[in-house]
Amino acid sequence: MNVIQALGGLGLFLLGMIIMTDSLRNLAGDAMRKLLLRFTHTPLSGAITGTVATAILQSSSATTVATVGLVGAGLMGFAESLGIIFGANIGTTITGWFVVLLGFKLQIGSVLMPLILVGALLRLFTKDRWANIGMAIAGFGLIFVGIYLIQQGMVDVQKLVTPEKFPADTFSGRIQLLLVGILFSAVIQSSSAGVAVTLTALHAGAINFPQAAALVIGMDVGTTVTAALATIGGTVGSRRTGLSHVMYNCFTGTGALFLITPYILLWQWLGPDILKNNAEIVLIAFHTSFNTLGVMIAIPLSHQFARMMERLVPETEPAYTRSLDKALLHDPALALTAAQSTLKNEAIALLKHIVFLLGDMTNGRESNLIELKYELIKTQSYIDSIDTSVHKDKHHDYFIDIFHAMDHIQRLHDRCHEDKGKVTDLKYIQDTELDRKRVASVFVEVVNDLKNNDFLAAAERTNDLAANITNRVEELRHSIMEHVADNRISVARGNASLDAVRWLDRITGHAARLSHYLAAT
Repeated sequence: MNVIQALGGLGLFLLGMIIMTDSLRNLAGDAMRKLLLRFTHTPLSGAITGTVATAILQSSSATTVATVGLVGAGLMGFAESLGIIFGANIGTTITGWFVVLLGFKLQIGSVLMPLILVGALLRLFTKDRWANIGMAIAGFGLIFVGIYLIQQGMVDVQKLVTPEKFPADTFSGRIQLLLVGILFSAVIQSSSAGVAVTLTALHAGAINFPQAAALVIGMDVGTTVTAALATIGGTVGSRRTGLSHVMYNCFTGTGALFLITPYILLWQWLGPDILKNNAEIVLIAFHTSFNTLGVMIAIPLSHQFARMMERLVPETEPAYTRSLDKALLHDPALALTAAQSTLKNEAIALLKHIVFLLGDMTNGRESNLIELKYELIKTQSYIDSIDTSVHKDKHHDYFIDIFHAMDHIQRLHDRCHEDKGKVTDLKYIQDTELDRKRVASVFVEVVNDLKNNDFLAAAERTNDLAANITNRVEELRHSIMEHVADNRISVARGNASLDAVRWLDRITGHAARLSHYLAAT
């Protein structure tokens, strides 16, 4: 009967983890993404950020999947994401410390039962933020009630399962237990639950310390399955990130396997009673230590690791639409951000093409407008697939801005493709405001602003340029007509010059509106 109680306790633990993690993710939401983006500049800062984010969310898988999404959306580079992946492994050990210190030492499982009622009442009678807080509280309470039930159930489990029932404490035996840990963690999709069960079994004497250590190492590797599944059908960047998580955990797991014996000898040297009387604390300290050591080794090698992963998973997607990951469509905010990143890349290509048309061959570059048109159609189709109806108030304005930006970039493309010959007639117009080199230099600065994600600066530059040209149009039209009337230029040249003025007015106008809507997002 107690065995069934132990299984029920594991179920409650898993349910508590799911409820708490989902609620914390809902509470953190965009703030967590901003935290990951704001403080991830180097592998070291990424590792610290990953540790903190995982400690808050209580799930390394949640942090890793979020990172995969940010890479897929083009918000974060692959190399920058590695630090978060490394740090998430340290953050996930916090759950084990909670289990040991609160569940075993303080035994607060029964004390926390009222929290479940408090959380449920908050969920029933409040909305939004407070409802999520209530569910997080209820989930936290369920975790420790689950631990309490697992402990009670281990009384009978100890009679059925003893250390002798497990593989012998040899290197091959430890490998077998590592594989068991991988399988357990992969099946239940939670290394934290696996570690909790292992700690409880160790506490009850059902397994010894080396066996528990090997199981924990396996569970650390098995948790990568979730991140790997999140990359299926994703972009190259997201696949690299997910595979990096798998390879890194395999690396730390292999190293940790060789550290079990030296670690035990260290504690025996410090005091044999420490390991005997505090085996659970020593185990979770081992879990934290080998993950921390893995990060310390990996951080200096992160750039070499990134290059290796880039060779293993080469880029195959078109340059403009690499960020359009279908896996992001379940999260409208990330999907819209991916669309924004794509539109930015397409806008840069078009503006460089315009600079090329204006005669600046050094800073400009002729684009394949037919290929770009295909990529714009693909982008439009992706935007059309984003469903913002569930969180209409939250994402409605964002979607509208993206839609406007899409409209103006398509119009800008059409002007470049259909009317490109008109730009040559600008050289016949003697006006400082319409000097081709000056206009080209402004667009070069706008391209640099967009590359640096400074959308506000790009919007200000293009708006000023468009306003200056628009203010000069009527005066220039009158001047051109006067030149025709005085026979200084032919009617054909006059019409061509008028077309050139209109072309530039429209080009700068669309560029200004495009930059405005990218900045508005």
